[in-house]
Order: sequence, then C-alpha cells, then structure tokens
Amino acid sequence: MNVKRVLSAVAGLAIGLGVLVVGGPQASAATNWQMPFPCGQTWTGQTRGPNDTHPHNPLEAIDFSRADAQGDVVVASAAGKVKRVENRGNESYGRWIEIDHGSGWTTRYAHLSVQSVSVGQSVSQGQKIGNVGNTGNSSGPHLHFEQLKDGDPKRVVLNGSQVHYYGSRSYKSNNCGGGGSTNPYTPEEACGDGYKVIDGANVVGARVSLLYNASNGYNCVVAIKTTKIGTASDVGAFLEVQGSARTTDRDEYGYYAGPVKKKAAGKCVKWGGVVGSSSYTSGFEHCD
Repeated sequence: MNVKRVLSAVAGLAIGLGVLVVGGPQASAATNWQMPFPCGQTWTGQTRGPNDTHPHNPLEAIDFSRADAQGDVVVASAAGKVKRVENRGNESYGRWIEIDHGSGWTTRYAHLSVQSVSVGQSVSQGQKIGNVGNTGNSSGPHLHFEQLKDGDPKRVVLNGSQVHYYGSRSYKSNNCGGGGSTNPYTPEEACGDGYKVIDGANVVGARVSLLYNASNGYNCVVAIKTTKIGTASDVGAFLEVQGSARTTDRDEYGYYAGPVKKKAAGKCVKWGGVVGSSSYTSGFEHCD
C-alpha cells in the first residue's frame, strides 16, 4: 500500500493537536477508541477513496506513517481480547493482529514487524501489542488500522471523532491510560528490533539511552520517563551525528520521547535528553 501520496486537505473540526477531521463521531461506536500509538505521539493518517489511483481496501481503513517508523511501538486502541495473530508473509496484511472488544467490535493492526501478543490474551488500552513494519503488500513502514462491527469495516473513530475521509491529516495520540510508578516501555521496545543499549544517563524525570543497531549502522536515542508516567508532560531526546544537523523530538509525551534514529556507522555521535529544566548532553563519542 502506498503511504507516501499526500492528498489535498479539506477544512474540518479539530481533534487533538494539529488534527483536522470532517464529519462527526460514529454514533454506534461502543468504546472510547484511541490511537494505536503511545501517549503524545503524532502520526500522519491517510485514507484513500474509490476515485483515487490506489483506493484503500477496505475504503474505511487508515494508514499511519511517520519518519523512521520501522519498529515503532503499536498499542491497543481499546481494551479487549486478542482474537487473531496471523502471518501472511509477503501477501496482503503480512503480520497482523485482530482484537475483540465485545458487542461485535474488533480492531485490526497490519503490516507489523513483530507481534507481541497471543490469541486469547487480554490486553488493556494502550498496552503494547507489536511493532510497526513493512510486511505483506506494503510499500514502506506503516500501520494499517481498521475498526469493524460484526466483521464489517466502519469509518475509524479516534478520541470521539471520525478521522478525515479522504486524504491525509496529522493526529496526536491521547492513548494515555495506565500510569503507575513503572514505565511499561524499555529503550529496546521504543527503538525496535535489533537495537541494543550502549550508553545511558539520568535526568530528573527520565532515563536517556543511546542504542545501536549493528545490522544497519543506526543509532537511536530515547528518553524513558520515570515520573508522571501515563500523563502527557514535557520530555525530549536528541541525536547528532558529527558533521550533520541535530535531530530533536520534544513534546508532551506520556511515556517517552523519541525514538530519534540516525545512520552513524564509523562516525561520532552527540546525544542527550531533557525533562523541563533538567537536561543531559554528551560530547561526541561512540565513534566506532
């Protein structure tokens, strides 16, 4: 599925930060659906209609993408029980998951790189179920997402409002449930498959980690929150490859900032993170 096409924007109503939608809530929705990504993350959602060159199948589905999405965490849009965990290889949805939410409602999550749950397992809203991938009939890393009633796809509703049909919009996740004193995410989960922690530093309110993936030569930086877990609050992470511009991800997140990924094999990197007024910045290091 082509997730790179950008379609013309149509004015609508606001849902979250920087989000435009048209239409109203799906009146028959049985639950408070949230985005299938951790609290505070912003993703581009694309829907494609019957008049597009490559219409979506089904038309009600939405594709979520953002830069360096491969391996990013996918979470349950609502609480439920895992109904299907399938692997179609290079065809169709590739690796995909279906969750039963009761009253005939299910959600589907497709083109995953990793499936982290099993059939019959109960999951809570916001719980990790897998990682973004490029499996099946896909032209790039993204998440194909559907909401179905009695097996019939319906137009997707997030945080009480229907997403925009047809075209692209930015959506910020309000999937901020959970909380507690322990962050459910690890640096390896946030960065994705193949990344291993090689360094770390504490700031007040977060643990900043530098990771490396030996198979592709990329570094990754994440700032995993240690306070205000599950509540959107200021946190940031950055990565700078010597000789190149710094990339920073800073916003109000519930669980972590990042991942920030850059190819850096054989080059020195500067990395760090921030929570409010507390910050850490390394020198240029890890040059191998």
